[in-house]
Amino acid sequence: QVELAESGGGLVQAGGSLRLSCAFSGRTFSTYGMGWFRQVPGKEREFVAGVAWNIGSTYYADSVKGRFTISRDIPKNMGYLQMNSLKPEDTAVYYCAAAKYGMGYGGTLYDYWGQGTQVTVSS
Repeated sequence: QVELAESGGGLVQAGGSLRLSCAFSGRTFSTYGMGWFRQVPGKEREFVAGVAWNIGSTYYADSVKGRFTISRDIPKNMGYLQMNSLKPEDTAVYYCAAAKYGMGYGGTLYDYWGQGTQVTVSS
C-alpha cells in the first residue's frame, strides 16, 4: 500500500517561496508518476503539476507555469514542489498524489493521495 505524506506548507508573503515535500513509501517509487493538486474551500481540487514515471516529463497548470517546479529524488523516495513568486491566489491546501506508471499530465488518474498541507500567501 502506497502512503504519501506532505510537508513544507506554511504562511508566506506574496512574492515569497516555499518548497513542499512529499514522502513516498510502500512501493517502488521509480514506477510511479507524481502530481501536485490544490484545493480551496468551496472549489474543486485542481491540477497544479505532474511528473511522468519514466522519463520525468513535467506538466504544469497555466496558472503556475514559470513559477512552480516539480521534481523527484528517486533514491530518497521524495517528491517536491518548489513554489516561487507566490501570489495570494495560490493559497490552498496542497496534495501530492501518485499513480502507477502515471504520465504526469493533468488527466492522469491518481490512485494514492496524501493528507494535504496548507499554504497561505498573504498580500
